[in-house]
Amino acid sequence: MGRPSKLTPDQWREIERRAAAGEGIRSLAREFRVSPTTIGSRVSGQTGHVQKVAEQLANAQTALAALPTSQQYLAVSLAEKLRKISDNLASAAHYGAATAHRLTALANSEVSKVDDAAPLSGESMDAMRGVSALTKLANDSAAIALNLLAANKETVKALNLDPPKETSIDPGKLSSGTLHELLKLRG
Repeated sequence: MGRPSKLTPDQWREIERRAAAGEGIRSLAREFRVSPTTIGSRVSGQTGHVQKVAEQLANAQTALAALPTSQQYLAVSLAEKLRKISDNLASAAHYGAATAHRLTALANSEVSKVDDAAPLSGESMDAMRGVSALTKLANDSAAIALNLLAANKETVKALNLDPPKETSIDPGKLSSGTLHELLKLRG
């Protein structure tokens, strides 16, 4: 590992915030008495990501502002419902995967009851039926998580094949009130 940073975590947060707001790396480096390379290597990827997300928010705000007022409310409500659905599906996938893990562990312990010398004996058959039932339940429990992973894989593949086009933002169309309402609804 490299040397410890001369800057505190609070100083790094300040640098990241100001760089994301557009302040120059060289001026920040002079102020904090470190090299521009030190700051650039730390914040370049983060700043680019923050700026990309900010542009997406601004694009959404511009599109929202272009809608009639009654449709703006519907769009914001729909976006909130979609976010909640996404959160709930992610939770269901998480709990389903945890349940599948636990059931698989139980099936594994049931396998130890099978007599390898006489697998078709009464007790071994009962254990194998238990293994079968537990394995099926585990597979069923994992279905939501596996489906979400598969759906995400296709989405990422599609995005990589045809990346979204960069768009420019008309600052004159941005309404700070609309963005404030969106953030307030998000909670």
